[in-house]
Amino acid sequence: MLIAGFPAGAWGTNCYLVAPAAGEECVIIDPGHEAARGVEETLAKHRLKPVAVLLTHGHLDHVASVVPVCGAHDVPAWIHPEDRYMMSDPEKALGMSIGQPLLGQLTIGEPDDVKELTDGAGLQLAGLELTVAHAPGHTKGSVTFRLPETGEIPSVLFSGDLLFADSIGRTDLPGGSHPEILASLARVCLPLDDSTVVLSGHGPQTTIGRERTANPFLREVAADGLGASTTAPRRGM
Repeated sequence: MLIAGFPAGAWGTNCYLVAPAAGEECVIIDPGHEAARGVEETLAKHRLKPVAVLLTHGHLDHVASVVPVCGAHDVPAWIHPEDRYMMSDPEKALGMSIGQPLLGQLTIGEPDDVKELTDGAGLQLAGLELTVAHAPGHTKGSVTFRLPETGEIPSVLFSGDLLFADSIGRTDLPGGSHPEILASLARVCLPLDDSTVVLSGHGPQTTIGRERTANPFLREVAADGLGASTTAPRRGM
């Protein structure tokens, strides 16, 4: 298994390229602000051929490079239908007035081919099996992607802005909901094995086991059944 990731743009959003091995087909997860160059460099370094772009949610810091990346390689973008509007209307997603500058010249809009994600779907792409889980709270259409455990390789959760090392995604932007993100943490994250590797939308990698004990939000959700009230800092756009 090859997973190559790098932080991109003003928000340091993690973009991941995932393939069975070097020289194979791959998927690209969350090509955000200023990610296109890093995507091309990573593709060349590992001799990868992209077949799809997967989006954990529609915020600009995760989708800003989807049009140039999909266009350069003629591949579709997959996104949950409740976040699809954000690709062409990022001001609404961020609670901004139309016409406010968005970090200079950005290619806003949908790529030519957009496919919609559904909860529980199994995606067979690039020789990979990824399970989709709808995880609202940060946005209405937030999702995670999970690779199964294979031999000695543990399961991997691409958590987007649902779960971070020591924190969770913010819920104060349009479509955010604190009760919903707690419910998503309980439904999507708590049942996973402690060995599951968590690759988040921002910050370092972690594991479910570490977050079960160290993350104040996940710890309180587990302890009192969605009654978390912690005010620890959160991340994401």
